[in-house]
Amino acid sequence: MKSLGGAVTESLTPAVNYRRSTERQQVELSARLTWKDASGAVRFASVMTRDLSDTGAFVVANGTAAIPLHRLVRVQLERNAREASGVPAPLREGRVLSAVWRVAPCRTSTGTPAGYALRFLVESREKATIAPIETRPLAVAS
Repeated sequence: MKSLGGAVTESLTPAVNYRRSTERQQVELSARLTWKDASGAVRFASVMTRDLSDTGAFVVANGTAAIPLHRLVRVQLERNAREASGVPAPLREGRVLSAVWRVAPCRTSTGTPAGYALRFLVESREKATIAPIETRPLAVAS
């Protein structure tokens, strides 16, 4: 017999297998994040990537100030890391505007998040190569 808490948890947990739009590559590279805090001051943090895809990255942050969910950040790989295999094109070119998509649980030792999932705010190559739909002028009723 299931407890009420277990039944509620199961009903809130989706049974859908989510498919990612792009494949992730497990790549550990040093990178830097920059963002503005609530007072408008520019902040930065050195991080390590855990995995990368064409649309985002998960970065591990060690002891940096907490970055709020949905905050805009710029992520840039260190210069020597840009040519590593598995690096998506946007990161090869320099700084990429991103949004904090998910915040990992806080470490008990520091009280700061263990890492951040970042969503790149760049148009994917797949969408960029789709030709626009031709439009015809509307007929004017007389």
